[in-house]
Amino acid sequence: MAQKAIREYDAKSILAKHWDKYFPSFTYAYETVMVQNGTELQEAAKSNTWLNEKTLVAKPDMLFGKRGKNGLVLFRDAKPGDVSLAKATSWIDEKSSEKQSVYFSFDGDTPTGEPSVDMLTHFIVEPFTPHAQEEEYYISATVVGDDDVLYMSAEGGMEVEENWDKVIEVKFSITDTEDAIEAKIRANIPNDVAQKDKEAFAEFAIGFFRAYRELNFAYLEINPFVMQGNKIELLDMVAKLDDTAGFLMVNEWGDVEYPTAFGMEAKSPEVEAIEAADAKTGASLKLTLLKPEARIWTMVAGGGASVVYADTIADFAGIDDLANYGEYSGGPTTGETKFYAETILDLMTREKDAQGRDKILIIGGAIANFTDVAKTFTGIIQAFEGYADKMKAVGIKIFVRRGGPNYEKGLKDIKEAADRLGLYIEVYGPETHVTDIVRMALEK
Repeated sequence: MAQKAIREYDAKSILAKHWDKYFPSFTYAYETVMVQNGTELQEAAKSNTWLNEKTLVAKPDMLFGKRGKNGLVLFRDAKPGDVSLAKATSWIDEKSSEKQSVYFSFDGDTPTGEPSVDMLTHFIVEPFTPHAQEEEYYISATVVGDDDVLYMSAEGGMEVEENWDKVIEVKFSITDTEDAIEAKIRANIPNDVAQKDKEAFAEFAIGFFRAYRELNFAYLEINPFVMQGNKIELLDMVAKLDDTAGFLMVNEWGDVEYPTAFGMEAKSPEVEAIEAADAKTGASLKLTLLKPEARIWTMVAGGGASVVYADTIADFAGIDDLANYGEYSGGPTTGETKFYAETILDLMTREKDAQGRDKILIIGGAIANFTDVAKTFTGIIQAFEGYADKMKAVGIKIFVRRGGPNYEKGLKDIKEAADRLGLYIEVYGPETHVTDIVRMALEK
């Protein structure tokens, strides 16, 4: 499972879209907007009249927690109506105008460790929900080993970690039936949930766990949610999606974004393009750029094989010579493989090696179980045809090792194509050890 964090705004949007299916007995207003600056908030107010009418809450939406302890939540304090649209606009413009320091760990209210420093670029704005502290509940679900685990507590809010001993943990096997799941949840409702809320809490928890599983969340947390009769307010959410299910969940998730977390370097357009392609296919397309100016590039079929090749290259040449890390696997189409190969070749041919050496492209993999090697190699050949001149200008040597269905034809085709295009290539089948081409390439 590949877990990808999403914004609070997107998490709430997904649940809101499917609310009636999972929570038919409860209402949720879903009055939420995401903006990047005060001007956008003023523009949003034209179509979301509640922004002009209600007391507001504003906070960054950039994949980091403890926003309250970092002083990055704007909400009503002493006077009702304290946070108006004008004040929220001003606050967002102030916080987005210069870099902010964010601490991720605290001892009580005292920050510990070094802060991350970055610009705040996205904010979520919602109505303020008047409520008592005892109405704040906690719920989350995630994967632990082979089980799904549900966590529930009547001690929601900023201090939930300090009160973790009061959190109830319930494990579910993949084979548990819906009736068994419902029975387990009802039997484990925290004792300190208010008596008037126990039945409603159980019903909400059952719907929550169904949504977590059926909508392919890898992690889903609401802390806190407020329960006032049949009215639910989701005050704060954290979520990760299982992006291997992205191609199945296009309609269910909508136009979801996988942002770079606060303090982390932004992804390159090439990496984002591969991620977008990966989300639309049942295959697996992954790319991480380590050092684009380095001379050794890989196109590895299989997640396990990609680790083995990276380790072997690091052992022989040192990690500074490895440009990328990633995989194409799971039976990608010819077109998908071509796109992946073109992305690698485009990055690889932008400049020559600084020391004047030939660059090395390693096309490796173990013995495939069901991926048609000839079909994927056809995509790589088509990419070679488009980049042959640039490849020769930069100086690239290609080393191939592959096995699996149709591998003989695939190896024959790629060798003939490279020879026809005037590219240096060495081709090996499963009789050669899986990583021997790394040694061969570096010795040459």
